[in-house]
Amino acid sequence: MNVELRKWKLKDASDLAEIISNKKVQDNLRDGIPYPYTIKDAEFFINDMLNADSDKIYAFAITADGELAGSIAVYRQNNIHYRTGELGYYIGEKFWGKGIGTEAVKRICGFIFENTDIIRIFAEPFSYNKASCRVLEKSGFKYEGTLYSNAVKNDRITDMKMYALIKKCRCI
Repeated sequence: MNVELRKWKLKDASDLAEIISNKKVQDNLRDGIPYPYTIKDAEFFINDMLNADSDKIYAFAITADGELAGSIAVYRQNNIHYRTGELGYYIGEKFWGKGIGTEAVKRICGFIFENTDIIRIFAEPFSYNKASCRVLEKSGFKYEGTLYSNAVKNDRITDMKMYALIKKCRCI
């Protein structure tokens, strides 16, 4: 399967709405995303990503054989953490288990380390999201620890795991 990262296009809105309107996908995302997710919601998100500060948000559509498969982004942190980025991603259910997430994570991390001054990328999946943890591990991320009772998702207190990938460099 040919996996690519590309800029968002407004024509992605319908496919994006379909991907995120899946409860199984939403159960692994942070709150604040409307459910069901409409085309209007998708258009708003895509416009936000297209107009985002290009030195703070690195957001891409994930495609598999030319079809929208998900979303991936790195968000630069602030203050003393300005050389750290938080990774977030999701893959549509029909694309699960095909290596698309792993390939997308590897690509965005390579892009970030080659094109920005970010030296650390971290992700905090819910501990129950074994597939996402595995994607991070296969992408070279190191497990740094469990954040116990760190979130409330679907009215349930849950742990999160901390993973990080460090740029191999002689930093400062």
